[in-house]
Amino acid sequence: MRYTPAGVPVSEGWLQHSSSQTESGAVRLVEVEIAVVALGETARWLEAAPLGGVVKLTGFLAAKSRNSKAPVLHVNTLEFLEGNENGSVLQEEG
Repeated sequence: MRYTPAGVPVSEGWLQHSSSQTESGAVRLVEVEIAVVALGETARWLEAAPLGGVVKLTGFLAAKSRNSKAPVLHVNTLEFLEGNENGSVLQEEG
């Protein structure tokens, strides 16, 4: 975790997704890795997520920077799915 000059916590990492999807009547394995970033309280929860853990993230995609159009998922909510019967949802403040 790092902090912005204004003191806002920032957590960055990678999300690995793997699932079976149906396309044109055929099942295929879909795998992708994407950069993620979270700010504020959400950054603290993302930092606490165990490596290899199962989570559900929601947010929006944006370009990494003006110079790099690589997509980054900006996390607004985080739900721990593994080891939690209720599926705790952690949401951005405000």
